[in-house]
Amino acid sequence: MPLARSLSMTSLNGLPQWDDEDLPVEDLLLFEISWEVTNKVGGIYTVIQTKAKTTADEWGENYFLIGPYFEQNVKTQVEFCEPPNPAIKKAMDTMKSQGCQVFFGRWLIEGSPYVLLFDIGSAAWNLDKWKGEFWEVSNIGIPFHDQEANDAVIFGSLTAWFLKELSCQFDDKPSIIAHFHEWQAGVGLILSRSQKLPVATIFTTHATLLGRYLCAASIDFYNNLDQFDIDKEAGERQIYHRYCMERASVHCAHVFTTVSQITATEAEHMLKRTPDVVTPNGLNIKKFSAMHEFQNLHSMYKARIQEFIRGHFYGHLDFNLEKTLFFFIAGRYEFSNKGADMFLEALSRLNFLLRVHKTDVTVVVFFIMPAKTNNFNVETLKGQAVRKQLWDTAQSVKEKFGKKLYNALLKGEIPDLNKILDRDDITIMKRAIFSTQRHCLPPVTTHNMIDDSNDPILNTIRRIGLFNNRTDRVKVILHPEFLSSTSPLLPLDYEEFVRGCHLGVFPSYYEPWGYTPAECTVMGIPSVTTNLSGFGCFMQEHVSDPAAYGIYIVDRRFRSPDESCNQLTQFLYGFCQQSRRQRIIQRNRTERLSDLLDWRYLGRYYIHARHLALSRTFPDKFEMEPSAPPKTEGFRYPRPSSVPPSPSVSQHSSPHHSEAEDEDEDERYDEDEEAERDRQNIKSPFTLGALPQGKKKQPGEYRN
Repeated sequence: MPLARSLSMTSLNGLPQWDDEDLPVEDLLLFEISWEVTNKVGGIYTVIQTKAKTTADEWGENYFLIGPYFEQNVKTQVEFCEPPNPAIKKAMDTMKSQGCQVFFGRWLIEGSPYVLLFDIGSAAWNLDKWKGEFWEVSNIGIPFHDQEANDAVIFGSLTAWFLKELSCQFDDKPSIIAHFHEWQAGVGLILSRSQKLPVATIFTTHATLLGRYLCAASIDFYNNLDQFDIDKEAGERQIYHRYCMERASVHCAHVFTTVSQITATEAEHMLKRTPDVVTPNGLNIKKFSAMHEFQNLHSMYKARIQEFIRGHFYGHLDFNLEKTLFFFIAGRYEFSNKGADMFLEALSRLNFLLRVHKTDVTVVVFFIMPAKTNNFNVETLKGQAVRKQLWDTAQSVKEKFGKKLYNALLKGEIPDLNKILDRDDITIMKRAIFSTQRHCLPPVTTHNMIDDSNDPILNTIRRIGLFNNRTDRVKVILHPEFLSSTSPLLPLDYEEFVRGCHLGVFPSYYEPWGYTPAECTVMGIPSVTTNLSGFGCFMQEHVSDPAAYGIYIVDRRFRSPDESCNQLTQFLYGFCQQSRRQRIIQRNRTERLSDLLDWRYLGRYYIHARHLALSRTFPDKFEMEPSAPPKTEGFRYPRPSSVPPSPSVSQHSSPHHSEAEDEDEDERYDEDEEAERDRQNIKSPFTLGALPQGKKKQPGEYRN
């Protein structure tokens, strides 16, 4: 028997690195299989797309992605080419000769990974046969009316077929690793294991099927994890076959991973297997980094949002835009799972606090959640037209005024300002002012909703009475469509819009990871998350005082809904009390956390999962050294020593707090010194076990 190759971790610059000599990738082929390869459906697309560069840099020509072929996606995202590996080409040719259309090329994203795409439609004639084979293997029956599950059977059967044709060409090496994402790809894993293919398999669940359904039903999910009758709950929701596919995939995989500790606990109860490795989701930070220009970008895009506000609130623009804060929530329209219900209730309470304290701060809140609409509503379009008309009027009057002033100065005269504007100019300006009069309130939605009487966001707005009245200090705008730079209303891409806002609010009840607050973080925008989201738990592990770094974590696990709502309200109210300088300091700190979310750091957990799969599949060739898997608490940001920390832990002692006091407090803030301290913390040694002595939580560290 050949000597087993030992797999171990070493430390480089204080950070753990797998020794590349221990695992020569030229002897391995890595396949990642997902329904969302080149096919954007949800967050898994972002995971695979952003991780591609890091993985491609590590694996080079031996890294391949497998997904479904959809012509409308491929036209703009894939460049076709010949496979560099003759074994892959032979496997493809075998499948093509039997009537299946298989495509190969490079995915035009950063890293340019190879992609192998199966045309599901071309193989649909095999569906009944493959469903029968799947039944024989797993005793899982797929109903004919569930198209998504039927597509998953075709996709999985094609994947297993390809892996079989490929593996039968190899004797000893290269070894094959197949990493499957979510239940739609799981059929391929189940069939591969049933056929005893020499393939190391990994299965990652990004969210459990049943968990998402149960949370959407407003059930106290996390406090009753061990109480659910899983089969009964899945059957009542008519997803029993999907649940069985997911659970079988989990138990067939050599290595099972999930994206956060909170989802690991959920999977242990829902899927009856404890994950072997937690693989947090990262981002390709280079895509979002703007160095220290991010503060300038915030100002630039904030001005663009202010232009939209001028049009939307024409006739009611009696608040100071320079003292207006922009909050937003974005994502799939899952009213309770995404926390929109709690956010609206907190906004009602925030509105009351701001009015009672007679503050001059106004908050405009955007809900960017796609829903069914007819089109833009007339009142919203009219607002932007009125704004543009006023701008054109002001420009024409300014031009005439400027010429008269210029001519007077050339003659050496000080012009009579009472005569520099003639009667026509006054008439034009009066007509412009009259055109801004409106006899209705600014709309709370930018589009005509198809079923507005049953829309949960609009119904809640009606209940709490946030109708954008003049007296309201909180204004609400529902934008039920994804943002686009070509929109006639708000011509900004999502990234530009986020940079222009002051705070992202994501008080989710069910959020296995949470890319929206993570994207805010890498762009230097503070955000609100919860301890039921993977991102929130990850930040609590890494940052001693998350609120000081602009990460406000609402406790939705150990508090009642009303207490959680009050906590969220206090976060929002505290944020409104910050001075402009305090917000700038906080954005600097938030942006520095982006290193935590870089795939170059988080990719190690995927590497560990692959090593573990190899050692379990090929124990005679690969051997894992007995060490614990890497934990996600690699290093911790201490609480900043400078003032101000965060509004939630440093409320003003009196209601008559002055700007001068802020300036005195800010003298202790040194950005370069803080940034250097954070950089040193990132390079501190990585601990595989519990926190070292002396790192115990200090009193007040989590007072947020």
